[in-house]
Amino acid sequence: MRKMTLLGATAMLALALLLPAASAQAQDAMQVMKDTVAKYAGKKDKWDGPTAGPAAATGKKVVFLGGDMKNGGIVGAANGATEAAKVLGWDLRVIDGQGTVSGRTAAFGQAIALKADGIIIGGFDTAEQKVGMDAANAAGIPIIAWHSGTIVGPNKEAGIYANVTTDPMQVSEAAALWAMVDGAGKPGAIIFTDSTYAIAVAKARKMEAVIKASGGTVLEFVDTPIADTSTRMPQLTTTLLQRYGAKWTHSLAINDLYFDFMGPSLSAAGLKGDARPTQVSAGDGSESAYQRVRTKAFQAVTVAEPLNLQGWQTIDELNRAFAKAPWSGYVTPIQVVTPDNIAFDGGPKNNFDPDNGYRDQYKKMWGK
Repeated sequence: MRKMTLLGATAMLALALLLPAASAQAQDAMQVMKDTVAKYAGKKDKWDGPTAGPAAATGKKVVFLGGDMKNGGIVGAANGATEAAKVLGWDLRVIDGQGTVSGRTAAFGQAIALKADGIIIGGFDTAEQKVGMDAANAAGIPIIAWHSGTIVGPNKEAGIYANVTTDPMQVSEAAALWAMVDGAGKPGAIIFTDSTYAIAVAKARKMEAVIKASGGTVLEFVDTPIADTSTRMPQLTTTLLQRYGAKWTHSLAINDLYFDFMGPSLSAAGLKGDARPTQVSAGDGSESAYQRVRTKAFQAVTVAEPLNLQGWQTIDELNRAFAKAPWSGYVTPIQVVTPDNIAFDGGPKNNFDPDNGYRDQYKKMWGK
């Protein structure tokens, strides 16, 4: 099983930069970055997840609380969970938090009222919903999270049995290193994040740190709500173009959603889809992002997560919780998706769906 690595290429890069000769520094550092990006962009066709676990529980009612079902990442994870729950014969209901605190509060209330056996939180921080979390914990309802907070796996303090995600720092590192390589070591980056979410800030700060440590420039660190991208990004894009012009070579965002609404403004400025600034997303590999990358329409890269696989993992973790077994310990792989490798691992379906047999692996574990 693959283990989470937080040092990764950044540490190797730091070592490379200690070489005495300046030319050797630059060459070796760039080679480290290229090799790391190549690893992240390779095929993921071998199963590296759990091979043993409890047999399937029966007759369970599960609620998937989606923070905002306009978010392609959340939708992908929800679809995977729905698919896996069907295999187990569980009743799974998806409730949309509608991208607002009040909407998520109402959704949590519905989950409690439905007397769910288990709850899956999709794409929002549990600290925001402390009342609902406390009520679920008091009722003995196990909670699995997808992309909730900065901790991977169990978070007892938050009342989460397991938080399912890739290593978010690895995702950010991969995005930033791709921009470094594409920018010949000197990109001028603008980073987009949303301080509503601790994980979004952590990912953005990691990208910022990698760019700066590697010799690139961060022109601006932009904090703008994910929920408001449709209304904010068009004018914000125009303003940033006017402010930085050709100095702005790369956009780095914590989510594909920021780029859903950037293209029209770039086009209106007379730019072609493959012109600078080049858009690079540190998650999640949405269908719209795949379409943009494939057609070179104002996005060059998405660091995709195996959303459907992660949905299956949330169901597996919930099954382990029902059996009072430890979490699986699985941290799913990432894929740096570019026009050159977009056909890999589910690419024709506009998502990252690893050809590693995960469905059969989970069915075998569950006795299905």
